Amino acid sequence: MATKKDSHSESYRAAGVDIEAGYKAVELMKKHVARTMIPGVVSDLGGFGGLFMPDLSGIREPVLVSGTDGVGTKLKIAFLMDKHDTVGIDCVAMCVNDVACAGAKPLFFLDYVAVGKNEPERVAAIVSGVAEGCVQAGCALIGGETAEMPGFYDEKEYDLAGFSVGLGDKSRLLTGESVKDGDAIIAMASSGVHSNGFSLVRRVFDVENRDLSVYSEELGATIGETLLTPTKIYVKPLLNLMDKVNVKAAAHITGGGFYENIPRCLPEGLAAKVERKAVEVLPVFNMIAKLGNVPERDMFNTFNMGVGMTVVVPATEADAAVRALKESGVHAYTLGEVVKGEGVEIC
Repeated sequence: MATKKDSHSESYRAAGVDIEAGYKAVELMKKHVARTMIPGVVSDLGGFGGLFMPDLSGIREPVLVSGTDGVGTKLKIAFLMDKHDTVGIDCVAMCVNDVACAGAKPLFFLDYVAVGKNEPERVAAIVSGVAEGCVQAGCALIGGETAEMPGFYDEKEYDLAGFSVGLGDKSRLLTGESVKDGDAIIAMASSGVHSNGFSLVRRVFDVENRDLSVYSEELGATIGETLLTPTKIYVKPLLNLMDKVNVKAAAHITGGGFYENIPRCLPEGLAAKVERKAVEVLPVFNMIAKLGNVPERDMFNTFNMGVGMTVVVPATEADAAVRALKESGVHAYTLGEVVKGEGVEIC
């Protein structure tokens, strides 16, 4: 009787796909996946589907909340630096932060890695980052897929995407319906560029022709290290905040920046008034604006500018919200307020 150890195809290998390398990659990633195991996981790697049994105790009206995304062209920086163990955090963050914005707790995550050539150690490094992101979010990595696609991707390149499913109680979901004129908007600081706007970033820094390992006094790190800084995961601080104050809405500041994302959590007829002097802009954004001659309006409509997430709370609870977030390890401050109108006003 043939076993998986006997599985091989010289013809497929000649076409550029090494299924034995795939088996090795799975073996190497198992130790990383094991770090993410939480109550509810009822399957191991290798099955046709990831199984999870959620604990519904205390939840009156369970609602599943899902989020999916990829890392985007930030991966080009990873290729250039030959560093692959952090982009997985970005992949998880882009999904679980969205789930948390709905007021739900991420339960599990699945990833999809498409490579030009399956180098098991590199795939394992990618998955180690995914696992770290899952640990930070408190969810389990219960499955995924690695696809070797010669001729589609360069041998040294890959794409990385994934999705997460979370659970919330309908009565506690952050719908934004209760937001009103005069509520406070609280900023949660970002860790850097996160994983958005990298088509512009790559053009401004001319990354293909620049030594990314050169130290920058302005950044306090190399350009490459700064650009590869993983997206901050806000799941635990946000869920903790919901237990401390009346969080009415939350917005994940991703592609489209302030102008596109903050209004998504506000009811019709209300706008966000952001105090420009309150925004704690990170040095990397000042550098992008200067080197690329990018107008400030475009900067705020492309990048997070140092604010990775915002939450709306009653003005009377703004100080308490800031304290609670800082206790959770997130730098936070009052960014502005909700006013009558539409969209975002930065003044």
